[in-house]
Amino acid sequence: MFKKMLRVLMATLALVLALTSMAAADKLLCISKQELKGEMTVAECVAKGEQFAVMDDKGVVRILSPKEIDLMRQTNPNLFEMKAFGMRHRELAPEIPKLPPLAVPKTGAM
Repeated sequence: MFKKMLRVLMATLALVLALTSMAAADKLLCISKQELKGEMTVAECVAKGEQFAVMDDKGVVRILSPKEIDLMRQTNPNLFEMKAFGMRHRELAPEIPKLPPLAVPKTGAM
């Protein structure tokens, strides 16, 4: 009886962990060209003056200013190599890649 309950508990825990790891991340979407479907990269769209926004998994949208775009380019340049998608094709848009962890210098006596 105890082993059966333990198996059910482990299966439930595995399911919960799998579902939480599949949570959607933020997406970068073109808001000035609604029909965009990966024909251009984000960098090409920004160069043409297109506007972008970040949308989270709950549908909350934040429109990015030119200054925010410049800061994003400095911190996450790979983001601008991605294909660009408009709001109408947001389900096809890739998630914003996470930044690698910062390198921490080793400090210690030798």
